[in-house]
Amino acid sequence: MTLHGCAREKEVSELVERGQWPQASAPELREHARQCRACADLALVALAMQTARAETMAAAQAGEVKLGSAGALWWRAQLRRRRAAVERMERPLMSAQIFALAVSLLAAAGFAAFEARHGAAWLGWLQGFPQAATAQLADISSSGWNWLLLAAAATLTLLGGVIVYLVSERQ
Repeated sequence: MTLHGCAREKEVSELVERGQWPQASAPELREHARQCRACADLALVALAMQTARAETMAAAQAGEVKLGSAGALWWRAQLRRRRAAVERMERPLMSAQIFALAVSLLAAAGFAAFEARHGAAWLGWLQGFPQAATAQLADISSSGWNWLLLAAAATLTLLGGVIVYLVSERQ
């Protein structure tokens, strides 16, 4: 099969358009169409389309096809347009949700790794949570690492917001 098709497709197409295929065609053209896949497909598809068109026209003339009012058609078009707009709006939101999930999972993994290095000592921290929470707040001002973690979290949050904004603006 070539990209340009068959040289005899035009003959088959003209006969089909006039409604003379295969009755008025030459026997060698019919034989060619049996052997040439491009011509056979052309004839088959064109005949199917003509048959469907004729049936639709007959049904429309008989009054069996009801198109509906112009208002209903306009309303359906508006509904379709709104649905498409909602789908376009949801794409960046889905991206933002996936990004937020990834950041949350990364933070949870980092927290788990940090706590795993300290052994089971964090279980004792859970038992004395109220006292430990107030002690941690007091330690934030004296510990440089806590400020570093806080700055990293703020940077990550800001970076996430900028990425979500840029992605939503691009679409």
